[in-house]
Amino acid sequence: MLGGGQLGRMFTIAARTMGYKVMVLDPDAASPAGQMADVHVRADYTDHAALKQLGAACAAVTTEFENVPAASLIELAKHCRVSPGAAAVAIVQDRSHEKFWLADNGFATAPFALVNSETDLDAALAATGTPALLKVSRFGYDGKGQARVDTLAEARAAFREFGGQPCVLEGFVKLEREVSVVLARDDAGQCVLFPVAENRHENGILDVSIVPARVPDSLVGKARDMAQAVADRLGYVGVMAVEFFVVDGQLMVNEIAPRPHNSGHYTLDACVTDQFEQQVRALAGLPLGDTRLLSPVVMVNILGDRWHNGEPHWDALLAHPNIKLHLYGKVAARPGRKMGHFNVLDTDLETALQSAEQMRHAL
Repeated sequence: MLGGGQLGRMFTIAARTMGYKVMVLDPDAASPAGQMADVHVRADYTDHAALKQLGAACAAVTTEFENVPAASLIELAKHCRVSPGAAAVAIVQDRSHEKFWLADNGFATAPFALVNSETDLDAALAATGTPALLKVSRFGYDGKGQARVDTLAEARAAFREFGGQPCVLEGFVKLEREVSVVLARDDAGQCVLFPVAENRHENGILDVSIVPARVPDSLVGKARDMAQAVADRLGYVGVMAVEFFVVDGQLMVNEIAPRPHNSGHYTLDACVTDQFEQQVRALAGLPLGDTRLLSPVVMVNILGDRWHNGEPHWDALLAHPNIKLHLYGKVAARPGRKMGHFNVLDTDLETALQSAEQMRHAL
């Protein structure tokens, strides 16, 4: 596993449960995934000796985040199976490449323009309109590396704040809902899809996922078909997520994540096969698992903000008969940092949502 965060941790738990040994490459000595691994190699993702060690010891390698250098994946592929492959990751780890790839392949997106220098901003704003979001092309996540801009002066200030690195300017759309599809695709091109999630964000960070999404069946079908088409055209092997905007009853692709996804954490308790077991299956060349939803579910993220008066009050949450708590083993709690999540299961979705709202305030 390249990457030591919570996604790597949950993959490692799934892999070890299935009888596999796991080596994690991550520079952080206290990484959540490293805590669970058989071997934790503390090195950078470009460290040649560490990559050689990984390639020699492992039958297969995967990733938990998209910013692993594609060159590292290419190097590893000389020695072992790598999934997802470098070609797919290289497209989606750069917003500008991703946007143009989506447009070239006929997938609808919000209006966008590439910004490589300050001189590009005038024409970019004319193309997208205002307000707009300026986003760094690389290494942005959870609302980081992006800024809302309403004027050329604000756009220039934001671009300078980002160090003048390449950015994508995205126009605002009249958003009705946000939904996502997590799927797995194997070497033969077989694709299995998890139920569509309806997502709410706060400050650019996923807050709540509601499953099944409260959208028409026709839209559910379109989201699943579009997500599979994205995976097929990328030639993707592994677990991935596609995020959509719902605008005027139609779907626009927001982002592609070449890995398990925060909005898929509900699968840990509400599906026959969760997204991390699915990642293990795809990587190991095993048959893909059943993605059936066993219960309506609401997933709630727990951020470091909850630690402002010491550790959150877990008792009320753990006393609830329909809640499952997942903590990530992170040493330090910081505002905006994902520390864990909980899933609320109920035969009635609205009841699950009410319980979720009550419990998040009780922490």
